[in-house]
Order: sequence, then structure tokens, then C-alpha cells
Amino acid sequence: MDMDKSSENAESRFSALLVGAAKLPGVRIDREAYLRTALRRHCSEEGIRRATEETPAAAGIPLDVLDRVANESIRYETAKVSALSAAAGVPGFIAMPATVPADLAQYVGHMLRVAQKLAYLYSWPDLFSGEDVDDETKSVLTLFFGVMAGVQSANVAVGKVAEAMSKQVIKKLPQKALTKGVVYPVVKKVAGYLGAEMTKQTFAKSVSKAIPLVGAAVSGGLTFATFRPMAKRLKTHLSGLEIAEPSGRFIVGEVVEDTAAPIADEAKLPRQGRDWRIGRRRKEVEG
Repeated sequence: MDMDKSSENAESRFSALLVGAAKLPGVRIDREAYLRTALRRHCSEEGIRRATEETPAAAGIPLDVLDRVANESIRYETAKVSALSAAAGVPGFIAMPATVPADLAQYVGHMLRVAQKLAYLYSWPDLFSGEDVDDETKSVLTLFFGVMAGVQSANVAVGKVAEAMSKQVIKKLPQKALTKGVVYPVVKKVAGYLGAEMTKQTFAKSVSKAIPLVGAAVSGGLTFATFRPMAKRLKTHLSGLEIAEPSGRFIVGEVVEDTAAPIADEAKLPRQGRDWRIGRRRKEVEG
């Protein structure tokens, strides 16, 4: 009974932290504005229009292009959260009660930012439709965080949600998949695991902040060492899902590429082979 109660408490702590971080200024990413800014150096205006109105996959944007943009976003968010974490480490022992919760909240806020950016690049729908964080959004973000933390069951659950979206051909998160059936129990378990892990992380950061300046370096370094690999895990997983595969025409200048057309049995190749051929075709057109 005590273990069940502890698990529920950890789950509640994580859910409260997730919702609280989502309400912080600057955490929510405007999907259309982000895609326009992120893709403008790589796509034509028509390609960007299709990516925002439909999805980058429907616009036929090759995965190697999306991967480059994703890496840029990961670098930006990692540098930003590491700098903020280092700054929060400066006050030292006296200010710890105030700085540790704030540091954790901004860390989760940046996890939310990078998760949204990666989701939109790899053809997931808008995650925030109103002021409140609905159950579907909370569930999918919990699973994204689970993928970032290396929880295998979260990887499987995200794949099932993506599959449900592909079958229904909808532009919103599938409510049934995220609140009922086999996915929802995974969401609860992942939330409990993350709640417990974040409590440990708070303790580790409290120790690092005990000595001013030295604590700043340790805190910033700890954030950098954890944030980037976690974001990379999510990027790798989302880019490998079927909904991220380009299915339309990719427009480069005045030349149109049909990225959906197979060449030399391309459709039978593994993911890596398809990526190589898409990249090669794009280089030929640009060259």
C-alpha cells in the first residue's frame, strides 16, 4: 500500500510540475511560427505553406533536412537552459530553497520547448490548443519525456499513438489512444517514474549549489550533460516513426522533387537506405 501511495505521489508531483512549467512565459511554441522560421533557409514558400497547413511530411521535406533543423534547435535550447542553470547556481547555500524549485521548473520548461519543436518538425499536430493543458497533451508530453529519459515502454507507447494518428488521418492528438486502452497505463507508470527521478535530480542540484560559483559551474555542466542526450533520444525516436516519412513533393527553387517516388526498389530499403537516397537526390537537384 505504501509503495502504491508513493507511486501516486510521484505521479502527481510530475503532473503538477509539467502543468506548471507549461504555463511559464515563453514555454509554449507557436507551431506555424516555429516551422516558418526553422524551414525558411531550406524550403520554398510553397513548401513552408504545406508544412504549416499540413505537415512537413506532407510537404515532402526530406528527413536529412529535418534532422539538420532539429539539431539546430537542440543546440539552441541546450545552450539556453545550461546558461540559466549556471546562473541559478550562483547564490549558494542561503538561496537554495528558492533557486532549486525555479531551476527545476525552467529545466522542465526547456524540455517542453525542445519536445514541441521536435514534434512539429516530425509531423505531430499542435500540442496546445488552449490555455489549459488537456489530458491528451499531458499524456503525450509525459510519453515524450519518458522517451527522453530512456524508458522503453514510452518508446512503444509513442509509436502506438503515432500509428493511431496515421490511421485516422487527423490533425489532432487521438483522444482514445491517450486516455483509454493500453497506452494510458503506460502514461501513469512513466509519470510516476519521472516524478521519482526528478526528486533525485533536485537533491543532486541542491548539493551542487551549496558552494557559490563552483556550484554554478557544476549546475550548468550537469544540465548540459543531461539535457542534450535526452533531446537527441527524442529526436531519434520521432524521426524514425512512419508519420515523419516524406510523402509529398519537396520544392527547391523552381525544381520539384517527388520524394514519394521509389527508385531502384527504394521502398524496400531500410530507413537508413531511404535517407541516403533522399539526401542524394536533393544534392543532385541543388547541384
